[in-house]
Amino acid sequence: MFEVKIVLSTVDTAETAGLIARTLVTERLAACVGILPPMLSVYRWKEELHEDQESQLIIKTAADRVDALMRRLKEIHPYEVPEILVLPVSGGLDAYFDWVSSETR
Repeated sequence: MFEVKIVLSTVDTAETAGLIARTLVTERLAACVGILPPMLSVYRWKEELHEDQESQLIIKTAADRVDALMRRLKEIHPYEVPEILVLPVSGGLDAYFDWVSSETR
């Protein structure tokens, strides 16, 4: 059975989000990238507390494209240590899975 994965990442600006989304889809590393509106992220980085506006990327891809997607995302991401989380998909519409498969080939 074809396996879909969700990859999450955050970025600092809408412009960066759009650039990353277009790159991953154009290069067929992702079938689709959803960009959520800015949110407040609170985190510690290098011993300092930060509160920054970020956009969440929700990246849909084929399981066999995850490694290449992660490599490319690290190359184009502006953060020193980007959030890259890979989540399993336990089920879904077969037609959607077929679409993800065709768009990542």
